[in-house]
Amino acid sequence: MTQSHPTSGPVADPACPVSLDLLGEVYRADADDLPELLATIAEPTRSKLAVYLYGKSHMHQLGLTVARACEREDLVRVAGEIGSVVYGQSRLKPARPAVPTEAAAAPARKISLAGAPAKKISLGGSAAKGRSFD
Repeated sequence: MTQSHPTSGPVADPACPVSLDLLGEVYRADADDLPELLATIAEPTRSKLAVYLYGKSHMHQLGLTVARACEREDLVRVAGEIGSVVYGQSRLKPARPAVPTEAAAAPARKISLAGAPAKKISLGGSAAKGRSFD
């Protein structure tokens, strides 16, 4: 029986539609170079790659980026209804960052109990009615 050692190198995921080298290039590509790189990948493989990346939580956004370079019909052909969902999500506008409201922009007030006057404590009962225990 042969066991792989942790230092023996990366093992390709059999579900990944491209080589580890190409996957690494796609992962490391900057936003300007990625469209050119994706254009070199055949359409069915590109659609499979988009769905594969979309399914990985740490590469979800990259999957949507790859899906933007695909046609809806190709994504549906390789992944069915999921392909349609990936296509739709890839065409959504990114969410705008929240604009701070007036209340959120105002500085927080400092709260201090040190300046409050001391309260007189009563232990109750008729004998303690007139006495203060400070």
